[in-house]
Parts: sequence; structure tokens; C-alpha cells
Amino acid sequence: MSNGILYVVATPIGHLDDLSVRARTVLSSVSLIAAEDTRHSAKLLNTIGCQTPMLSLHEHNEQHRTVELLSRLQSGIDIALISDAGTPLISDPGYGLVRELVAQGIRIIPIPGACAAIAALSVSGLPTARFIFEGFPGAKPNKRRERLRELVSEPRTMVFYEAPHRCQETLVDMVAIFGADRRVALCRELTKLHETCYYETLGELLRRAEQDPDLSRGEIVLVVAGAPEKPNKTIDIEAERLLFALLEELPASQAAKLTAKILGSNRGELYEMAVKHKAETQ
Repeated sequence: MSNGILYVVATPIGHLDDLSVRARTVLSSVSLIAAEDTRHSAKLLNTIGCQTPMLSLHEHNEQHRTVELLSRLQSGIDIALISDAGTPLISDPGYGLVRELVAQGIRIIPIPGACAAIAALSVSGLPTARFIFEGFPGAKPNKRRERLRELVSEPRTMVFYEAPHRCQETLVDMVAIFGADRRVALCRELTKLHETCYYETLGELLRRAEQDPDLSRGEIVLVVAGAPEKPNKTIDIEAERLLFALLEELPASQAAKLTAKILGSNRGELYEMAVKHKAETQ
């Protein structure tokens, strides 16, 4: 008997019309749906007239559910995996299951659709060619600040999810660590009735959050500009004089290394200058 297939199915993040025709077909045709919260997903399935049985798969039961679902797939039945909203595994359960199925050679097919992170990025007005998804920055203040400090020099656009009740304190931390002038887009309740996007600096957005209670309601995505490029350091006259003096006795690499050690200048730039000086004076 051949193995079944796991379909990883994206569901709407708000507007029900965003559920694709293919997703509807898959959800109705599989033998079982693994859902993050069966009560929540029942509303969606009832709306589309889907009567496929469900079982729960969430962060607290994923380990033993993986064993059960693997067994069912090996018996030949097809299963769909969904989360409460959006694309499964993106800050949602399912990674442990998918990892194990890949190891066991079970076929996995994605059924693409809504993803709040990508939707927010696409309307953020910030660079999209290179970006990183950071998910939730952390519920505990110390953990959150530690992670933000690690990202302070990150040049790519950063996408975060945040719980509405923590939005203001996260903005306080971002202002303190990234600076008040860093550009940010806050996208709230995407595809829903009260969808709103704000395009401001972190400082401006923090002031808005302090005054606007709506920013403590609903699903929130923060898209933060990457760190600005640092200007190239220029080698000062003192470093140049020391470098040229050392070059009279030492190879370029050693002269650059010693100059950098004494004056704290950029070793790479010193080496480039040393090689160029050697070539010009020989």
C-alpha cells in the first residue's frame, strides 16, 4: 500500500474569499484535517460546506500527534494540515510534523495562500528584495530586548508579528534600540473589516500607540526598515604615515596588521592602501 499525502493548506487571515478553489477542493477531498484549533477551524469548514473530520494539532500535543498522523499517512490516507489563519508553520504549529514526514519519505504538497507577513511586506513601502521574518520578538522583556539588540545592525527589512497587548512595549524597546527615526509600517487586521496600515518612524508610531487604543487591538504585523549602510571609513593622515613607514621594512600584510593594531584603523582598507602604495613605488 502506498503512503498518503500531507497537504499543507493556507487558510484566510481574515477575508474568506481568499481561500483558493484548490484549497477548498483539498479540504473536502482528504480523509482527515489536522487543525490548530478544531473549534476555530470548524467555522471556516462549515462556511464552505466541508464535512471532513478534524483532529487537533497544536504546540502542546504536536509530538504525540506526529506519531499518530505518520501512522495514518503510512496506512494510505491523505491528510490536510491547517492553522487558525494563514500559512501553517509560519509562527504556527506543524514544523515537528513536517520534519518527521520529510525524514520518513512521506510526500508533502503545499497549497499556497494567505500569509500575514508577506501581505504586510508587500504594502510596507520598504525594500522587499531582501528581508527576514522574525515572528514574535518575545513575550518576556529581557528576551525581547536581547533579540532586538542582535538585530540592530541588520541591513535587511525585518518583519515581526506582535500581540496587540504587547505592541506598545515592543515599540518602546524598538525606539530605544533601533532609534526613533527608523522607518516602520504597522499593518493591523489585514484583509478584515478594520484593516489599517500606518507608515511612520518608530518614534511617531510609539506616540500614536500611546494615544490610540486601536493599536492594542487585533492582529498586528510590524515591518521595520533595516539598518542604514555605514559610510566607508577613511584612513586618516596619521595611519597613512605609519603604514608607509612600516612598508619600508615589512610586507603589506604585516604593515597593515601592525598599523591597525596600534591605531585601531580598518585593517582591510590599510592592506588595500599598502598594496597600492607598493605597486606605485616599485
